[in-house]
Amino acid sequence: QVRLAESGGGLVQAGGSLRLSCTRSGTIFSANAMGWYRQAPGKQRELVADITSGGSTNYADSVRGRFTISRDVAKNTVYLQMNNLKPEDTAVYYCNLDRVLLTKVSRPINYWGRGTQVTVSS
Repeated sequence: QVRLAESGGGLVQAGGSLRLSCTRSGTIFSANAMGWYRQAPGKQRELVADITSGGSTNYADSVRGRFTISRDVAKNTVYLQMNNLKPEDTAVYYCNLDRVLLTKVSRPINYWGRGTQVTVSS
């Protein structure tokens, strides 16, 4: 069974840094991308950054230049380095595995982690 385990959230002052990690367990045939979404209270979940199977990265405008997504393919892990954090970055951050094929002929499925809280104080 595919699972995503997140770690690295916490409380930090504005201007500080945090590093989130997400590790996949379970066997898959392929996935389109792996990345991070966030959801602040009263707001919709939004894409923060993702990295495709080919290694291309994509960032939300609000985090570009401050956040960096990377991966360790051998460890099935994706990282989100967050620098110069702002109070508006406060949210629950969710790891996402996009359009997963468990076999060559299966239907695509999206997987989500349970989320990790990031709180940035002013």
